[in-house]
Amino acid sequence: MSILKNCLGLSHEYIKKVLGEGDIAIDATCGNGHDTELLCSMVGDSGHVYAFDVQKQAIDATKERVKDFNNVTLILDGHEKMEGYISGDVSAIMFNFGYLPGGNHNKATKKETSISAIDAGLRLLKKGGLMTLCIYSGGDTGFEEKNAILEFLKGIDSKCFSVLSHDFINQKNNPPMLICIEKK
Repeated sequence: MSILKNCLGLSHEYIKKVLGEGDIAIDATCGNGHDTELLCSMVGDSGHVYAFDVQKQAIDATKERVKDFNNVTLILDGHEKMEGYISGDVSAIMFNFGYLPGGNHNKATKKETSISAIDAGLRLLKKGGLMTLCIYSGGDTGFEEKNAILEFLKGIDSKCFSVLSHDFINQKNNPPMLICIEKK
């Protein structure tokens, strides 16, 4: 068994270090609801999770997965609009860029809205808060989105944020990359 976790496993490990009972968290791309479920279990009844997706299929799958939780709001809207639903003091934000697992590969995140969402999330994060970005770069626009996100992240003020990149450099088929952003 390897001690090196994949992108999702690493993102969960980092999130567990900053998120706890009573916190506010965002699943910016809820997909099939796995990260939303994890976040709900971590913030407890006194916390709250906001989960976004533009696909009704994703919202429906997430709704089913988190049906036993009362601390979640599912939002059928673009993650770039999160500031219209939430105001500051967010402890953790999780993104998975690419397409819905098991869904239509032609419906994937786009660089423009993804960068806008990251930027909005940075404003919502509280000091000590963490944002994780799992970037899946296959498909028609995946490399374009990955490159645009990485270029945007290089310009983030290092006095306000620390940006860390995890990348498996010897694996084939473009393995996902994890970026972690901590607000100082």
